[in-house]
Amino acid sequence: MDVRFFGTRGSCPCAGENYNIYGGNTSCVLVETADDEPIILDAGTGLRALGAWLRPQLIASGRPLRAQLFITHFHYDHLLGLPFFSPLEDPGARVDAYAPTIDGQNLAETVGHIVRRPFFPVSIGEFHGEVNLIEMPETPVVLGDAVVSAAMVPHTGHTIGYRIESQGRSVAYLPDHQAPLDREEIAPSVLALCEGVDLLIHDAQYDENEFAVKSDWGHSTIAYAVHVAATAGARSLALFHHDPSHDDARLASLEALASTLPGAERLESVFAAREGMSITVEG
Repeated sequence: MDVRFFGTRGSCPCAGENYNIYGGNTSCVLVETADDEPIILDAGTGLRALGAWLRPQLIASGRPLRAQLFITHFHYDHLLGLPFFSPLEDPGARVDAYAPTIDGQNLAETVGHIVRRPFFPVSIGEFHGEVNLIEMPETPVVLGDAVVSAAMVPHTGHTIGYRIESQGRSVAYLPDHQAPLDREEIAPSVLALCEGVDLLIHDAQYDENEFAVKSDWGHSTIAYAVHVAATAGARSLALFHHDPSHDDARLASLEALASTLPGAERLESVFAAREGMSITVEG
């Protein structure tokens, strides 16, 4: 199982020379298994970069894209890349997009309200390719040799996290996770998603001082991410959803700090996800 990061930032995209190492695009991760169809986690602005990476391969193969997209929630930083995903310009392209429902709303209407005039020059129905919106079921989704399951994750709205398993390897993805005030308790649904995974990709937006003034903004501290990973028995932890105010120098400092925090000694590795980083997950 190969994991490639195309967007690691949270809240809003960033640009400039101080964001060259860890990147400025918002949440988007590609997971590739032995099956042909790629699995995409979230549709932040990193999805545009993923499209630019995929499209030459698709053109060379002479076939349109078939992909599975799993959306955690509908905040802008997890959806803004969708109308800029270039493979959807090709007739015959199809993306099956799984997502949570919001108070019984129709998924197509929810996304349609965002990707339409006057917010965007074309509507989602005008793409040459097809986006098929599907409510994420309570039972796991089987995609060739991969199994994708979901569970509720505490955040500021209706949010789910994902777990992908394939050929004895596993990845959990929780980009937005509200840490409790004591930074100790862990929701059973979160533990179930993360239990024994080879790689946990987890919200680590704040340091302790930032959390003190933003404790109800829906995110985790770096220390809490380490705590979740260690408690769940994860092998490796990728710190994710970096705060827009954390430039390369700050993230390098926080990454070094993470390996010294309680619980880090129980993990094989703790690192800050970088845009463009590729990891082969081995069981």
